[in-house]
Amino acid sequence: MIVSTHRSLDKLYKKLPFEIKDAFKRRKDMFIEEPFHPLLANHPLTGEWEGSRSINITGDYRAIYAPLGEKTANFIAIGTHHQLFGS
Repeated sequence: MIVSTHRSLDKLYKKLPFEIKDAFKRRKDMFIEEPFHPLLANHPLTGEWEGSRSINITGDYRAIYAPLGEKTANFIAIGTHHQLFGS
Protein backbone atom coordinates (compact mmCIF):
# COMPACT_ATOMS: atom_id res chain seq x y z
CA MET A 1 0.00 0.00 0.00
CA ILE A 2 1.23 3.47 -0.86
CA VAL A 3 0.15 6.14 1.63
CA SER A 4 0.36 9.90 1.76
CA THR A 5 -0.88 12.47 4.25
CA HIS A 6 -2.95 15.53 3.49
CA ARG A 7 -1.83 18.84 4.95
CA SER A 8 -4.96 18.86 7.15
CA LEU A 9 -3.72 15.68 8.85
CA ASP A 10 -0.19 17.10 9.07
CA LYS A 11 -1.50 20.13 11.00
CA LEU A 12 -3.46 17.93 13.42
CA TYR A 13 -0.54 15.53 13.81
CA LYS A 14 1.82 18.31 14.97
CA LYS A 15 -0.45 19.02 17.94
CA LEU A 16 -0.69 15.42 19.14
CA PRO A 17 1.12 14.06 22.21
CA PHE A 18 4.25 12.04 21.46
CA GLU A 19 2.56 8.75 22.42
CA ILE A 20 -0.20 9.25 19.84
CA LYS A 21 2.29 10.29 17.15
CA ASP A 22 4.25 7.12 17.85
CA ALA A 23 1.10 4.98 17.78
CA PHE A 24 0.09 6.53 14.44
CA LYS A 25 3.48 5.71 12.94
CA ARG A 26 3.20 2.08 14.08
CA ARG A 27 -0.37 1.70 12.82
CA LYS A 28 0.48 3.41 9.53
CA ASP A 29 3.32 0.91 9.03
CA MET A 30 0.91 -1.92 9.82
CA PHE A 31 -1.58 -0.44 7.34
CA ILE A 32 1.08 -0.31 4.61
CA GLU A 33 1.83 -4.01 5.10
CA GLU A 34 -1.72 -5.26 5.71
CA PRO A 35 -4.48 -2.64 5.33
CA PHE A 36 -7.15 -4.92 6.81
CA HIS A 37 -5.19 -6.25 9.78
CA PRO A 38 -7.74 -6.96 12.56
CA LEU A 39 -6.06 -4.50 14.99
CA LEU A 40 -6.78 -1.66 12.57
CA ALA A 41 -10.55 -2.28 12.52
CA ASN A 42 -10.54 -0.75 9.03
CA HIS A 43 -14.10 0.20 8.10
CA PRO A 44 -16.04 2.47 5.74
CA LEU A 45 -17.60 5.66 7.05
CA THR A 46 -20.98 7.24 6.41
CA GLY A 47 -22.47 10.69 6.78
CA GLU A 48 -20.01 13.58 6.66
CA TRP A 49 -17.13 11.19 5.96
CA GLU A 50 -18.90 9.00 3.37
CA GLY A 51 -16.43 7.59 0.86
CA SER A 52 -13.63 7.59 3.44
CA ARG A 53 -12.47 4.86 5.80
CA SER A 54 -11.23 4.81 9.39
CA ILE A 55 -8.58 2.83 11.23
CA ASN A 56 -7.92 2.53 14.97
CA ILE A 57 -4.78 4.21 16.29
CA THR A 58 -5.41 3.68 20.02
CA GLY A 59 -8.47 2.85 22.06
CA ASP A 60 -9.90 6.32 21.41
CA TYR A 61 -7.87 7.78 18.52
CA ARG A 62 -8.78 7.16 14.89
CA ALA A 63 -7.24 8.11 11.56
CA ILE A 64 -9.40 8.75 8.51
CA TYR A 65 -8.17 8.10 5.00
CA ALA A 66 -9.48 8.47 1.49
CA PRO A 67 -8.86 5.45 -0.74
CA LEU A 68 -7.30 6.62 -4.00
CA GLY A 69 -7.29 3.23 -5.67
CA GLU A 70 -6.66 -0.38 -4.71
CA LYS A 71 -3.09 0.27 -3.54
CA THR A 72 -3.10 3.98 -2.60
CA ALA A 73 -4.53 5.91 0.37
CA ASN A 74 -4.36 9.51 1.57
CA PHE A 75 -4.73 10.04 5.34
CA ILE A 76 -6.80 13.17 5.86
CA ALA A 77 -7.65 13.43 9.57
CA ILE A 78 -6.66 12.14 12.99
CA GLY A 79 -8.25 12.65 16.39
CA THR A 80 -10.32 11.13 19.13
CA HIS A 81 -13.57 9.44 18.21
CA HIS A 82 -15.44 12.41 19.69
CA GLN A 83 -13.34 15.00 17.81
CA LEU A 84 -13.92 13.27 14.48
CA PHE A 85 -17.46 11.97 14.83
CA GLY A 86 -18.99 13.96 17.68
CA SER A 87 -19.99 10.93 19.72
